[in-house]
Amino acid sequence: MTQIPISKETIDAIAKSNKIANPGTASIREMRKMIQDVEAETGVRYIKMEMGIPGLPAAQVGVEAEIEALRNGVASIYPEIYGTQEVKEQISLFVKNFLDIDVPTDCCVPTVGSMQAGFASFLTLTRYDKKKTKVLFIDPGFPVQKQQCRVLGIEYKTFDVYDYRGEKLRGKLEEMLKDGDVACIIYSSPNNPAWFCFTDEELKIIGDMANKYGVIILEDLAYFAMDFRQDYSKPGVAPFQPTVAKYTPNYVLMISGSKSFSYAGQRIAMMVISPELFGKECPDLARYYSQTQLGRAMIFGTLYCLSSGTAHSAQYALAAMLKGANDGSYNFVKDIHEYGEKAHIMKKMFIDNGFYIVYDEDMGEPIGDGFYFTFCYPGYTGVDLLNELIRYGISAISLDITGSTRQGIRACVALVLRDQFPDLEARLVQFHKDHPIAK
Repeated sequence: MTQIPISKETIDAIAKSNKIANPGTASIREMRKMIQDVEAETGVRYIKMEMGIPGLPAAQVGVEAEIEALRNGVASIYPEIYGTQEVKEQISLFVKNFLDIDVPTDCCVPTVGSMQAGFASFLTLTRYDKKKTKVLFIDPGFPVQKQQCRVLGIEYKTFDVYDYRGEKLRGKLEEMLKDGDVACIIYSSPNNPAWFCFTDEELKIIGDMANKYGVIILEDLAYFAMDFRQDYSKPGVAPFQPTVAKYTPNYVLMISGSKSFSYAGQRIAMMVISPELFGKECPDLARYYSQTQLGRAMIFGTLYCLSSGTAHSAQYALAAMLKGANDGSYNFVKDIHEYGEKAHIMKKMFIDNGFYIVYDEDMGEPIGDGFYFTFCYPGYTGVDLLNELIRYGISAISLDITGSTRQGIRACVALVLRDQFPDLEARLVQFHKDHPIAK
């Protein structure tokens, strides 16, 4: 067993073998692979906080429905590109029950995770109007979404929203949109990585700007109902998950099955397109698609090319989970409270050992406890701190790769098991001892 801290030479050699010049700036998946190699080499069991992977069992109602569907032979049948009728109906009912918006079934489409929904949206929405070719990221955000744009050759703009909360957001959006070249805006709420949540006031500002400039909003609801400061678990009963869909018809919602339903392995999500946007006629789409109606171009043009549909059996799983949520027999929020409880414990460990929370407030209130939190250590940049923490058997990602303007690290609590808490605390105590804070 290699002792903590692990030698820098060992880390550097393994990073080099993975073609990583600087682990502190590595992507999420690069970090994961490198840490697996370090574990194999040293025998150290890492505290892994780099990947936003659910750490809870998949919803059993989904598992059973998928097994039954496979036994009934769906694996041999191509799924319909626009989704099974049952899953479309349950998605439509789900957004009514938990977002309080009315969307017909035609506008509800299962996708191969929110990753596919985002990729398809970037590709389609930057082509619907030849004058609008750029994406605006309200950062910090999920690093891979920018990678998707780079792969597609799509230009993007970005700003860190933390200094532009509340009414300040209006002026910043005006500044970013005034050139008329932005096709769509993307953000997550709860936010990955900072975990703040947009208020209704801010969502209305975003909706107002979408209406004024003809911009489409991509609302990434990967962490649906996971702002545990509110109880969003009751179908058809307020409070509802806040959404920009209340304030503009120019929206595409991406609702992941990975976090709220712990169904990440089967790559299943929901794309919900506003009915007005779905039926929007866009002559410029004829440059790339046989369909000029935006919703049909998205489904029969882009999604068809990407995967010829979403895995058939996974759609049955999603339909069953949504049905349980819709009729109240399955409280999908109850189990995932574990993330908030772990975050509360882990944040205290960091703070007690000299670390501080980077994104610490949400509109003047303490940031909620949830899937992610952000931290740093006095005197360190995020990249340098991450490189040092790796030697202590702790992995994460730096805020540098999220579009943040702040120095620090994003930690995901999901894969940290409670039986690792003593190891985490001991390593943080050792780190603090080895790195005294100047007074």
